[in-house]
Amino acid sequence: MPCHPPFHVLTGGPGSGKSSLLAALAQKGQNVVEEAGREIIRDQQAIAGLGLPWHDPRLFAELMLAWELRAHRQALTRKGRVFFDRSLVDIIGYLRLNDLPVGEHLLQAVRQLRYQRQVFLLPHWPQIYRNDHERRQDAAEAERTCAVMREVYVEAGYRLIEVPRMSLAQRRDFVLQCSGLNPSPAYENAPE
Repeated sequence: MPCHPPFHVLTGGPGSGKSSLLAALAQKGQNVVEEAGREIIRDQQAIAGLGLPWHDPRLFAELMLAWELRAHRQALTRKGRVFFDRSLVDIIGYLRLNDLPVGEHLLQAVRQLRYQRQVFLLPHWPQIYRNDHERRQDAAEAERTCAVMREVYVEAGYRLIEVPRMSLAQRRDFVLQCSGLNPSPAYENAPE
């Protein structure tokens, strides 16, 4: 069985709490990698660029691929675990959602650059879902995105761990415990 770097992925639909959970992990001293999509959208909007998902989805996917390749390479230089807000596999899901072909170069990257086999799936959570100037999907599309991410990760050989809908501290501690780190009292007191 191949040895994968200590890279843990958070995935799911938009607005499911991934970025908040990533920030909570960072506050606990964990290494984190921000979501490519949001950063690319900010960059493209700042320069009136064309690499936006609502303007040129293929270009946006290629920009995400370049971002994720660089992020994976940089994470190899860090000590300890690294938590990613999405990964290369999410790009396949994005392309599938947009009925766009998945290039062989992306499939090769997904085969070569691996993460821990257990991936944390944050399910669609209508009560916390909000649109903003970077997140334009409606709730139905967010739910569909979660379903597609579930499919593509399983197809890529990953095992999904669904993160329960709990307080942010409880979700953080759940992820830490499942990653082999000791939980704090917040998770131990979580409702069943």
